[in-house]
Amino acid sequence: MSITYKHKLIGSVSLAAALLVAVSPVWVAQALTDTSTVTVAVGSSITVASADSVSFSVTPTAAGSQSSDDDTVTVSTNSTAGYTLRISSSDTTNVLTSGGNTIAASANTYTVPAALTNNTWGYAIAGGNFDASYSVFTNVEGSTTKWAGMPVLASLQTIKTTATTASNDNTSVWYSAEVNSSQPNGTYTDVVTYTATAN
Repeated sequence: MSITYKHKLIGSVSLAAALLVAVSPVWVAQALTDTSTVTVAVGSSITVASADSVSFSVTPTAAGSQSSDDDTVTVSTNSTAGYTLRISSSDTTNVLTSGGNTIAASANTYTVPAALTNNTWGYAIAGGNFDASYSVFTNVEGSTTKWAGMPVLASLQTIKTTATTASNDNTSVWYSAEVNSSQPNGTYTDVVTYTATAN
């Protein structure tokens, strides 16, 4: 009986050895992973440009004569909310000046534009409260086109608002002056500022 017992014990050892060989391939290098989130904050940018000057002439008459011309304001922005364009004189006055002589800004407003009166000047944006369209004209008497007086720098007037990105988006800004023969001759100027802000 002891021989049989030993035989069984040897069988057990042989089986254990076989199992050890079968399990050994499990010991391999493991690959571990992790993740990282990359975040890039892209800020808004905006550019604004214009023709830099608008020039036209008007020959006064007793009843009053009027001329006009336009400027193109170009805005680009990557803001997905668009931009706001505002206009004003570049300082605290809004008169056209030639030496000691002036042409006053019209008393008309952006909300209620109207025809110019003698010896005043103004601007217009086609559509909305203004006329549907504008064109260049010279020495016209009795024009009924609608114009607004230029606001001073402290009172910027919004003239356009958009709601998406823009690439070279153009806005025509029209200017006009009406004078009668009481207005002294000369070259009258004022500097206008266009302010574009990303929404």
